Amino acid sequence: MSISNAFQTFLDEAPGHAQAWMGAVHGLDKASALDKKTEELAYIAVLAAASLTSGIPFHVESAKQNGATREEIISAVLIGLPAVGNAVIQSLPVALEAFDGRSS
Repeated sequence: MSISNAFQTFLDEAPGHAQAWMGAVHGLDKASALDKKTEELAYIAVLAAASLTSGIPFHVESAKQNGATREEIISAVLIGLPAVGNAVIQSLPVALEAFDGRSS
C-alpha cells in the first residue's frame, strides 16, 4: 500500500519516533471495538475533516481491502460536511483516485 512521502520520510529519518508512534497506533487498533472496515471508514472521515489528505490513499486502500465500496468511501469523506463545511470536499478526489487505483 502506498504511504505519503512525508510519512515515509518520518519512518526513514526518525526511526525511534516512528517506532514509538506505530506502537501507539497498534495498541489503539487492538483496543478498538470497531471492525477493520468501519475503523478505516471512520479514520478517512477524520482525515478529511482535518484536511490531512496525504494519509487518505493509504486508508482508502485498506478500507477497500476490508470490503468498503466506492459509495462508502464517498460517504466517509462527506460525513463531516455538516460539522466542518466544504473543506471535506478537497479530500474527495484524493480518496476516489486511491479507490480507483489512479495516482494524483
